[in-house]
Amino acid sequence: MTPVPPRRNADLGTRTVVGVALIALAAAALWFGTFLFWLLVTLGALAMIHEWGGLHGADAGQRKLMQYALMVPLAILSPLAAGPGFLALGLIFGAFFFLAVVTRSGALGAGAIYVGLPVLALLYLRGHENGLMLAFWAMALVWACDIGAYFAGRAIGGPKLMPEVSPNKTWAGLIGGVIAATGFALLLTQWGLPMMLALATPLLAVLAQAGDLYESQLKRRAGVKDSGALLPGHGGVLDRLDGLVPVAPVAALLVVVQGL
Repeated sequence: MTPVPPRRNADLGTRTVVGVALIALAAAALWFGTFLFWLLVTLGALAMIHEWGGLHGADAGQRKLMQYALMVPLAILSPLAAGPGFLALGLIFGAFFFLAVVTRSGALGAGAIYVGLPVLALLYLRGHENGLMLAFWAMALVWACDIGAYFAGRAIGGPKLMPEVSPNKTWAGLIGGVIAATGFALLLTQWGLPMMLALATPLLAVLAQAGDLYESQLKRRAGVKDSGALLPGHGGVLDRLDGLVPVAPVAALLVVVQGL
């Protein structure tokens, strides 16, 4: 009798196809200008805050309220409005206080910051003089880290990173992810990425893995496997972008500090 292939191989195929499609969509939005990029990250942000609410026990009405509250800073972030700046930053924190008071939950209010800050950071990077490269670097290092961690973890295995949070992650995967992200960033220096940012990439790769672990902890606490079901093979939008959440603000801060 011919053995049945493991289910995970089919899942890997779906995950790969969807992952490549998402990367292509993000790259196209980056390439064709700030408005399309803003539109893409806005749609992603609304899905993310909806899933954040689900992970923290929000009902359907509260999730809609969270989306409405976040729409205010998202609208201001549009290149047709004020764009990324202190006004949008203030409105993100304003959404946090509003939601925390109305829902009587600091955790639900924190979703506005968890989702809003990465959006602000990515749009700031894209609006920079060298914005196409900077925004691509911030996102691509996370992709490279995920790919490197996956294949290094499968090929090498070894001690678990945090088995009580994510039983599949290994130290080998972490190291493989850092190496992959750093190598990719060094490659990007040939096309205009400042060397200082490439040298900071290992730190950002570790942050990407930390963001993944943090969301895994949230899912474990909520008793769910995925944050949502929007993306076949990946789960929710939060599942796909959890590593980018801490990376984008720090990447933007590095650009500001370096005066690039």
